[in-house]
Amino acid sequence: MYRPLLTILAFALASPTLAQSYSARNDLTVAPLADGAFEVIEAQGAGARGLWCAAGDYARDQLNSPSSARLYVVVPRSDSQTAAGRKAVTFALTPQGTVPRPTVFVGFSTRNAGSTLSVAHAVTFCAGERAPGGL
Repeated sequence: MYRPLLTILAFALASPTLAQSYSARNDLTVAPLADGAFEVIEAQGAGARGLWCAAGDYARDQLNSPSSARLYVVVPRSDSQTAAGRKAVTFALTPQGTVPRPTVFVGFSTRNAGSTLSVAHAVTFCAGERAPGGL
């Protein structure tokens, strides 16, 4: 009887990042990382627009970033650091050693370190996404 409870408790304690993850308005999971970076974990066939939406939503609602703040891709699409077997993009509010590059084609932006958009621009990709508490 206690074994399943202990297993769940052990998993929860061993996975602090998962406990702090955030579900963006488009239902993508955002997990905080070290040094202010965070990763958006791909799901549901989301492309670059969905990833930027989740990053902007997290920056605005969880980090209280102003609309004018810049988001940077610091690790392009690669294996997730927090979700085994999944792909993710790591974002931050500072370039963190990358060379900032203007985002011309959003579709390729999550595959290039240094791609940058304002928080306000990223959030515009949430238009038409599920609102919190919506159907």
